[in-house]
Amino acid sequence: MDRPATIEHRSSRFGRRLQEYRLRIALIVALVEGILVLVGSIDWWVVVLLAILTVALYVLAGRSAGRGEIRELTWIAAVSQVLVVLVPVLALVLTAFAVVALVLIAVVALVVLLRDRR
Repeated sequence: MDRPATIEHRSSRFGRRLQEYRLRIALIVALVEGILVLVGSIDWWVVVLLAILTVALYVLAGRSAGRGEIRELTWIAAVSQVLVVLVPVLALVLTAFAVVALVLIAVVALVVLLRDRR
């Protein structure tokens, strides 16, 4: 069911659009920046530093900002940077799972080959 559209007091059209699409914007920024980190265009330590700074900015200033646009922009920046920090970790975990899967396949193949002696 659709909810009735309510407009927050002192909110602008831009602020409402940011609030509506903030997760999508953060995911797109994180995706693009994550690809740049994985290909080596951006160093991972720079991303970690940016994540620390943007989360601190959101916590110290963004949450209590009087304007909705500032609050939404700092939230988008903080979430996207935290997601980008997780991209190399996720890549490492997926690589580890792939290596374990390959080792298990190799062990099964070896067992099958050794049991097939004539």
